[in-house]
Amino acid sequence: MDDDVEILLLGGRAGVGKTTVGWEVSVFLRAAGVPHAVIEGDFMGQIHPAPEGDQHRSEITEKNLTAVWANFAERGCRRLIYTNTASVLSGTTGMFERALGPKVRITRVLLTATDATAHERLTGRELGSELEHELAASARKARLLDQGAHPGTLRVVTDGRPVVDIARDVVTATGWSGQR
Repeated sequence: MDDDVEILLLGGRAGVGKTTVGWEVSVFLRAAGVPHAVIEGDFMGQIHPAPEGDQHRSEITEKNLTAVWANFAERGCRRLIYTNTASVLSGTTGMFERALGPKVRITRVLLTATDATAHERLTGRELGSELEHELAASARKARLLDQGAHPGTLRVVTDGRPVVDIARDVVTATGWSGQR
């Protein structure tokens, strides 16, 4: 991979708005003519049951990310927006370096929201049988992310803010000239 590969990692608890913000960042970048790709990281490891010896699905996630990124890179893409709850944790750097190249420039943004905000958003989103599970997991992951985020991770509050404003803050953090 080339030296100019950059990735924006958007992490945060369930209900914080990672996917929505990721797509809005893409809107900013498209408007500015900044080439990029978007990957919803949650889909990279969705297999049941987990592969033998890969209970956290990290190996299959890395293999899938590597394969998908190779297709984007082959077509000249050098910037990636990657949304996933745990992507900003300290232990994830190696996976992204292996998948995108050892000199990848990583910008980490942890989107945050209060329990009340996450509850409201998840109640509107989770229409099936997973609401209670998602609420509990979201609160647990918020604590994990707060304590385990990679040093230098930018924290962006999402409570009561329009997604356009949040995305503007995120684009500014990348330096990808996507201001509008």
